[in-house]
Amino acid sequence: MTPPDLPGDGPQPLLSITEAALAAVLAARDGEPEPAGLGLFVEVAGTSNGAYTYDLWFEAARDAGPGDHVDHHGDLAVVVQEGSAERLAGATLDVGSSGLVVLNPNTPPPEPGAVDLAALGTLDGPVADAVRRVLAEEVNPQIAGHGGRADLVGVDDEGVAYLVLSGGCQGCGLASVTLSQGIAVAIQDAVPEVQRVVDVTAHAEGANPFYEAAKK
Repeated sequence: MTPPDLPGDGPQPLLSITEAALAAVLAARDGEPEPAGLGLFVEVAGTSNGAYTYDLWFEAARDAGPGDHVDHHGDLAVVVQEGSAERLAGATLDVGSSGLVVLNPNTPPPEPGAVDLAALGTLDGPVADAVRRVLAEEVNPQIAGHGGRADLVGVDDEGVAYLVLSGGCQGCGLASVTLSQGIAVAIQDAVPEVQRVVDVTAHAEGANPFYEAAKK
């Protein structure tokens, strides 16, 4: 299965904005001392309670860096900071009860919780580093198109790489297909030391779990 391209690479913006949010942003921009040329900059600032937190500010759009992603909504430039694009792919800026809100299908990698990382191997060393590069450069930019993310949680001595899937991939009925036909192939092609890729995600806790408790 070939996942769709990252939103923003085609006609669809990386970060959508509703009419209400656009009106609010333009009103706020026009209230700035020198509004001409200002863009709305957006960055993932951190995480809180299992969700991303964000910084939004006005800055001259021409100051966008070469790695930033810029979408134009009328005369408003929305600049997603480099490093935040993958985590904001497919998100929407809207207006909530307390102001602007980001409705994001992507979530931070879940805490391993009951997963014993020591039992799953190591996150150090050249093999683990190589797997992380494949995830960052090849896998995650692709599966971000449908709100997914994959993170390495360990590599053992037998060449087994353990991954946790999050966002749209957690609880998705096609997660096993994405893993076997996409993620695992990409990793094993680039890192021959990896003999097998294993998903240790708690899929039953996802938004659309395909593992169900037994019916009584």
